[in-house]
Amino acid sequence: MFDAKIVCAFLYIITRYGYPPDVEFTEDHLDEMKALGFKSVELEGIREEHLLKVYDNRHKISAKIKALDLDVPYFCAVLPGLSSMVEAERNEQLALFEKGCEIAQLFGSRGILDNAPLPPYQFPADIPVVRHYGEEVLASAFLPKDISWDKFWDILTDTYRTACDIAAKYGLTYQMHPAQGLLSSTTDAFLYFHDAVGRDNLRFNLDTANQFVMQDNLALSLRRLKDHIDYIHISDNRGGRVEHLAIGEGKIRWDIFMETLHHIDFKGHIGMDIGGDESAVADLDAAYKQSAKWVEDNWLR
Repeated sequence: MFDAKIVCAFLYIITRYGYPPDVEFTEDHLDEMKALGFKSVELEGIREEHLLKVYDNRHKISAKIKALDLDVPYFCAVLPGLSSMVEAERNEQLALFEKGCEIAQLFGSRGILDNAPLPPYQFPADIPVVRHYGEEVLASAFLPKDISWDKFWDILTDTYRTACDIAAKYGLTYQMHPAQGLLSSTTDAFLYFHDAVGRDNLRFNLDTANQFVMQDNLALSLRRLKDHIDYIHISDNRGGRVEHLAIGEGKIRWDIFMETLHHIDFKGHIGMDIGGDESAVADLDAAYKQSAKWVEDNWLR
């Protein structure tokens, strides 16, 4: 079994079963991640319908987690509507976020995770149900003509301040996951957002592949964010587009990354975050096992 600091991210399940996967099979999914050799796993509640199903099944899932002697250090609640300019929608999303915090607390998590906030985009229909807002999706988005950036920023930071306070009530950190097209997805952007929100439990979920493709220097990010990171999503990338590859399959300089990780004395968790329909991973199980062993050998030993 891998060290408990090494996590099987939920992308493993998403890659195998789609986005979002069926909540009814969560217990089977836990069995699969345990069978790979992981003691720690990540779970998700993806938007309202999926999150509420997880909430309804939370006690059954929690019992399975305990039966397998697993740790769930981070639970992800994907709620893009938190950045809405419509007050009623924000309030609905905050209520869902609190349910996500209840789930995270029940699972024994240290934090709740979500994608960084969307800019004040409008889409032809509702916000697309996608993991990453790629060029094609973003090309369909537009900014309302009457949008006031100052008003949006004040509303956004106040909403995330409230979310951080809700998370703190449940003893959780609130982890921001970076991706293309989102706010606070680079080192500079997160630090600016963190200062504006003004809550110490707002943290950065450093993601090696996503930041590499956005040309955010990983070694510099680690040094600048060392007091703001508890959880890293690790996968490789070739630098041309969003993809999440096994370590060694891309162009990230892992020797420099690991040297910097030791330099900042990182004591948190590292999640294997490999796969997705944007990534050509021929053998998903082997990619997770080999990458986890590499991290264990180069970080913990």
